[in-house]
Amino acid sequence: MHIQDGFLVGKWAVGWYGAASVFAAKGLYDIAERSKKVLMFKPLLGLVGAAVFFISLLPIPVPITGTSSHPAGTPMAAILVGPFVSMILGVIALLLQALLFAHGGLTTLGANAFSMGLVGSLASYGIFKLGRKIGLSLGIAACLAGIIGDLAVYVTTSLQLAAGMPGAQEMSVVKSFMTFLLLFMPTQLPLAILEGLVTGGMVSYIARVRPDILRNLGVIEGPDPRGAKNED
Repeated sequence: MHIQDGFLVGKWAVGWYGAASVFAAKGLYDIAERSKKVLMFKPLLGLVGAAVFFISLLPIPVPITGTSSHPAGTPMAAILVGPFVSMILGVIALLLQALLFAHGGLTTLGANAFSMGLVGSLASYGIFKLGRKIGLSLGIAACLAGIIGDLAVYVTTSLQLAAGMPGAQEMSVVKSFMTFLLLFMPTQLPLAILEGLVTGGMVSYIARVRPDILRNLGVIEGPDPRGAKNED
């Protein structure tokens, strides 16, 4: 997913920076507000941020020059700390990966932050909330959120490449989008399923051993889930 430097024309690189910055500002505001209300929020952010960094630093080559396939990490983060805070964690992970490992790029940081940080987080958070609303268990809802959130990242990346790569105007955006998406899917579908299983397993594990964390973060409500069947 990490689009490398030079693979988006200037106007698109700048445009994705502008779009991502609006939502990043919301994420910074949420961090400030929630840190006032939840004493453990900042230490937890460090742990979740480290998880996002390492999960998304597992690139698998795909037949598209300038990008790669990998898990996102932001689906789990979005469930735990909210979608806009998760985006900030994604931005930090992407920035460090670009600077330290040349994984991704600085000119494409806005585009990568928008796809992995924002779209991945919002899609996951929405699916998780919907799943819980219709009565799915915590683990199943989180698993589905991980799968769909991961795939949403690559749908967005395919669109970004189709619209913004040099020479993109020589082929229709729709045709380019479908080409990029088909090239991603052989590696990304298994990774999405894996991310779903890891996300569901991790959220379920926290609910079993430290349900107070999930209650403080607003992920679950009511009595201790260790004694509630529908939170397993």
